[in-house]
Amino acid sequence: MTTLNRHDEAIRRLADGFAAEFAEFAAGDERMHELMMELSSEFVDINLPIVKEEDSIDVAHELMMRITVRSV
Repeated sequence: MTTLNRHDEAIRRLADGFAAEFAEFAAGDERMHELMMELSSEFVDINLPIVKEEDSIDVAHELMMRITVRSV
């Protein structure tokens, strides 16, 4: 195994060890909620023919509430 491969493997193992903790950290951060709301609003605007802005916001919020951040 070359030095580069050892380095890559060490990086992968380190990330594996912290993946769940990072997912919890990200899920608990208000910026993640803001980003997910932005993305869900954009998704609704592009994909759903909703005319009333209030309804669009409600659907976007419901979409956001149905996702989770987790390690894979």
